[in-house]
Amino acid sequence: MKLLALHGINLNMFGKRDPKQYGTITLAQINDRLQQLAADLGVELDTYQTNIEGELCERIHQAHHDGVNGVLINAGAWTHYSYGLRDALAILTVPIVEVHMSNIHAREEFRHKSVLAEVCVGQIAGFGVDSYLLGLRAAVSAAKARQA
Repeated sequence: MKLLALHGINLNMFGKRDPKQYGTITLAQINDRLQQLAADLGVELDTYQTNIEGELCERIHQAHHDGVNGVLINAGAWTHYSYGLRDALAILTVPIVEVHMSNIHAREEFRHKSVLAEVCVGQIAGFGVDSYLLGLRAAVSAAKARQA
């Protein structure tokens, strides 16, 4: 089983950016934790981060061609306004789980709406790195259910 973890705009700055909201963990550390969990779950995981929206859409298109079984995504601020990213994700026919380190519903009003939510099986927010780990578990579970 192959899964893909996508990290959007500014997430390469985890560990430096607003530690009150995001803590001090870096993206590399998050990816390491995800890889450890993926190994424990017996799945292959690829991770990808970009600050360029079109590149993230291209990576989603590639995921479609590669036949990934599930996607974990933290699109950062694109979550709230990128209809292009939403449409790229809608091409996929696999479970997509949206994750956020911070509780987006307890922050600024513009962060309360996700334009990606309609194409995701669920959203996990507010648990720091555990949002990613819970999200990976959920994506694997949903992908296995689809295969059954």
